[in-house]
Amino acid sequence: MGNSNGVTIPTEALEHMGVKRGDDVSLYLEKDGRIYLKKNEHLDFEGLEGIDKKFLDGMKQLFNDYDNTLRNLADK
Repeated sequence: MGNSNGVTIPTEALEHMGVKRGDDVSLYLEKDGRIYLKKNEHLDFEGLEGIDKKFLDGMKQLFNDYDNTLRNLADK
């Protein structure tokens, strides 16, 4: 864990989130002190083989970082 600390998440919570061992999750810190934990969705990039890998990696990071914001905008 390097410079990080560990935390144990109850199995029931992981099952509720659909998280399994090895899945990627993101942790969001809210201004009011709440912490938001979210499973990273797998993005299907099939058919994009001709596009620059750095660009696709950047897009994956964008969706992982701003998924909640983008979903909220889409719902408006």
